[in-house]
Amino acid sequence: MEYISSKNIFLLLRDTLKLIDRRPMDHGSRVGYLVVKMLECKGGYEQYELADFLMLATLHDIGAYKTDRMGDRLNYEFKEPMPHSVYGFLFLKNITPLEGMARMLLYHRVPCTQIPKDNFEYSFETEILSIAEAAEVYHLALQDGFDHKMFRRQEGTFYSGRALDLLDEAVAKYDVFSHLADESYQKELDELLEYMIYTNEDKTKFIQTLMFCIGLRSDLALVDAVSSVCIARQLAAKLDLKPENAEKLYYATLIHDIGMLSVPAKIIEAPRKLTKEETTVMRTHVEREEKILLNRMDPKVVAIAVAHHERLDGSGYPKGLKENQMSREQNILQVADVMTALTNERSYRKNYEKDEIIEILREEVNKGKLNGKIVDILCGSFDEILSQSKKEAENALNVYKNLKIKYKSTIV
Repeated sequence: MEYISSKNIFLLLRDTLKLIDRRPMDHGSRVGYLVVKMLECKGGYEQYELADFLMLATLHDIGAYKTDRMGDRLNYEFKEPMPHSVYGFLFLKNITPLEGMARMLLYHRVPCTQIPKDNFEYSFETEILSIAEAAEVYHLALQDGFDHKMFRRQEGTFYSGRALDLLDEAVAKYDVFSHLADESYQKELDELLEYMIYTNEDKTKFIQTLMFCIGLRSDLALVDAVSSVCIARQLAAKLDLKPENAEKLYYATLIHDIGMLSVPAKIIEAPRKLTKEETTVMRTHVEREEKILLNRMDPKVVAIAVAHHERLDGSGYPKGLKENQMSREQNILQVADVMTALTNERSYRKNYEKDEIIEILREEVNKGKLNGKIVDILCGSFDEILSQSKKEAENALNVYKNLKIKYKSTIV
């Protein structure tokens, strides 16, 4: 996939998660810096390997977005770390291309004596991640009063001596905590990102991961996102889009609702119609999404994604584009998005029946809002498209459902 670089995959994933709450990602970046510098002291790693550990370390608290209150970090980091550790492990293992490293999250907050040594490739790196996380939290809290040697009191019980030795070396050699304090570490990390190497298959899976991140905020929003992807794919096939254009539409549809992560769940899942003020907040998701995507992904893909609420008569948002300013791919996503809204349940209403959906779609065409040809194809093959889309959506959502089942069975 030439639509995005490996470096921008990282930046896009990180900044998308910041829409929910920036604290876990800022924390993850600082922990990632400490991990990388400690691994450099150990030696034997290629730059691309260090970049992989940076990605893993940055995402190590991703489970907290689903399982914990963001403002209570000391609790989920130190008192009750298992919920976010388990969820993060399952998320990375089942959703992302990082399945081989995912176990590091499962053990990053347990005593070093409990980290498996057999059949675990990243046992030692997990010891490093553990001390790096604790050091970052206490350094941020204590600032000038922080002394990294405080962790020696737990040497051999919670933190391994060899990991603590590397922390000592990183302090002596790189003055890591000074770089954290003045934020100069960010430049070093940015340089390391140039060494990230992901295959096209990995990139595609990471883009799919962005869609699944919506489930960290709202299950309902994730169902909508997956449904739109499947309906848009069916419409693209019926319209005989060129493979390149169909591919761009596919990636655009995967990311078209990531801006919803900036919208509070209480608005997304409100058991009633939204107020005027809530609607205004809801609509900001497109602009926030565009801000993250610009200069990160192919501009043609971005243009498709951020036009999903535009309408042919110029009454849509956020830019009020008109028919002659939009592509067929944009029009397909608009129809797919409306179709999704009508076929899926909302917290305040049930889904519409077939006849009602077709009537609403036809009305939108008559009002000059949706593309008539695309709606004709959708209505003409309604049962086929909806049936196939539901099958595809069910397959995708089963991954997420199974993740939740495994999480609940593990924690309970």
